Amino acid sequence: MSPRTTFLSKLIGLYCILAALSMAAHRQATVETVAALVHNPPLLVIAGILALIAGLAMVLGHNVWSGGALPVIVTLVGWITLVRGVLVLFLSPEAEVALFAGLRYDQLFYVYLALPLALGAYLTHGGFRSPSR
Repeated sequence: MSPRTTFLSKLIGLYCILAALSMAAHRQATVETVAALVHNPPLLVIAGILALIAGLAMVLGHNVWSGGALPVIVTLVGWITLVRGVLVLFLSPEAEVALFAGLRYDQLFYVYLALPLALGAYLTHGGFRSPSR
């Protein structure tokens, strides 16, 4: 396992776990914050730019499609982050609001938290147990 895969696995995994637990601890504030963000186009542009930068950094620095599940999942996270950043920047504000409403974020809040929590647990475990080269 490359040192970059191990590092990114630990970084992304711990981020996912800590962010998901924080959001779960402050459910109402999180739902209100995300709803406010979606309805604020200037802040959404900033969030899109940050996601684009993070996604590009991960894709350019770690575009590995072989070597086991861990490197491939780290690569997929990078690509998903990149695509999400591009979508946020190119969708119209009306389309973003409609998409957010269709996701029923407030009703399915804990379902949406389960994915990053599980992903974080897997990446953190894999990152800390795998020896780096």
